[in-house]
Amino acid sequence: MRPSKRQPDELRRVSIERAVSLHAEGSCFIKFGNTHVLCTASLEERVPPWLKGQQRGWVTAEYAMLPRATSERTRREVTRGSPSGRTQEIQRLIGRALRAVVDLPKLGERQITVDCDVIQADGGTRTAAITGAWVALHDCIQWMRLREMVKDGVLRDQVAAISCGLYNGHAVLDLDYAEDSNADADANFVMTGSGGLVEVQGTAETVPFSQDSFDNLMALAKKGIGELVQLQKLTVA
Repeated sequence: MRPSKRQPDELRRVSIERAVSLHAEGSCFIKFGNTHVLCTASLEERVPPWLKGQQRGWVTAEYAMLPRATSERTRREVTRGSPSGRTQEIQRLIGRALRAVVDLPKLGERQITVDCDVIQADGGTRTAAITGAWVALHDCIQWMRLREMVKDGVLRDQVAAISCGLYNGHAVLDLDYAEDSNADADANFVMTGSGGLVEVQGTAETVPFSQDSFDNLMALAKKGIGELVQLQKLTVA
């Protein structure tokens, strides 16, 4: 039995609310159970210096956790002088996930930055951030299209992410903190709406796990991401 009483292939309750920021070109507030993330997409009429003159745009991301997103207060990283290695790894992951579904030349020489701020954490913050970031990015590009800044086809597909793990010997979907902190193995899967793999991060926490176990995790991830993709579609319809 899972601590949350969910079935092995059951997601936490997921909700997505669009247009939650007055100023951002695209935004959403996403909840994976008790993990809550605010995602905002901001458009800038510039690209990084190394992209100037190449006739294509850029999509990047920044990620942060508020001081009381967890059970104890953590210092803001700005007061420590630089983001942690974990923060850098997650924001690079979010950026890669989003760029995998964007036709950068069609964006023009512009940059979209998606900020993912964790308001409350209960496991799976990076997967919730990626799933919500796509909605914010979609709405930012839609904002541009309505103003004839871009044409159709900039956003080629959807992208979403979910965690899976081996908990008490069983493959389970969408780990919360109670499971994640005690899992024998955990993995994060990033996939497109059409089923393409963008990235897989997997780690054995106790002993190495088998190919069969990995295949079970992959099957769960496909099911879970399929449900998230459908929710994204309903959200932006």
